[in-house]
Amino acid sequence: MLKITPYIVLFFATKTLAQFPPPAGQPGTTALHADSSVFVGWANQCRITRGYQDISDPALGYASVGDSSLAFGKAGSNAIVSLGDGGEALLQFEYPLIDGPGWDFAVFENSFSDDFLELAFVEVSSDGQNFYRFPSTSLTQDTVQKGPFDLLDATHLNNLAGKYRALYGTPFDLSELAGEPGLDVNRITHVKIMDVVGSIDNTYATRDQNNRKINDPWPTPFSSSGFDLDAVGVIHWDNSISLKESRVRQVEFYPNPAVDEIWLTKPAELQEMELRILSLKGELVYRADVSSSSKQRIDLGFAKQGLYILELRYQDVLETYKLIISRENH
Repeated sequence: MLKITPYIVLFFATKTLAQFPPPAGQPGTTALHADSSVFVGWANQCRITRGYQDISDPALGYASVGDSSLAFGKAGSNAIVSLGDGGEALLQFEYPLIDGPGWDFAVFENSFSDDFLELAFVEVSSDGQNFYRFPSTSLTQDTVQKGPFDLLDATHLNNLAGKYRALYGTPFDLSELAGEPGLDVNRITHVKIMDVVGSIDNTYATRDQNNRKINDPWPTPFSSSGFDLDAVGVIHWDNSISLKESRVRQVEFYPNPAVDEIWLTKPAELQEMELRILSLKGELVYRADVSSSSKQRIDLGFAKQGLYILELRYQDVLETYKLIISRENH
């Protein structure tokens, strides 16, 4: 009897912990395939803030695989962008997301299996400034560190992006955040994906809604470190309200590639516009408030040759472009 009892206790403990939906293809799963007819659209704007390959060893540098444009469009249609330890992706859409019946959007990662999982928090905003996190839960043990290639059990995870393998999205329901002061769940303009640093070291650990450390494969000291974002698919949005007004579509910059300068043109009545230029690591290298004039010159003397991300922000709109600075033969 004494030899059997530990097995029985372990059995019931395991059953108690296994309380969330299982991997894709299994009964009770909530995984949504990218080809599902429930999707009405996909993210079309993205800004990446890279995290380190290994947050405990910054000398290794930042994650570097992919760029923000690879988070646009349908899951599986592009490659992916790696966020690195604690890195973030800020996404926008053609129309505001709304709280409809059931799931409202889904986040896709690129895991090759049902149990090698890299996780991320998900937050939303209706003003681009104040963000609200879905209450996440991890029941993975947090006493022994999961190594770089160790496995996770999807039934121990809830409201964490990356729960399902490639081409299967982890869905989120905006009704879970209804009633949050400052959040309009029927006008979500931004979705933020934030890599979970899987370390159980108190110095670096990230925690779920119950203050429990989230243990996932770590460290991953590679250029593809951290959460690998594929796409964000929309299930419910309000297509009567465009997040890009007609005057916004008239904003242009040229030339691209550029050498020493770019020119920005826009309607004169469009004011309070911010221009930012960032490195591919998400580091801010230039910022300016754009004047009310219809044409403005931006001197690029501050920047080295290379590829940058140019952002234009006004009201709750964020436009993101690739900017190439080329000084060959100059």
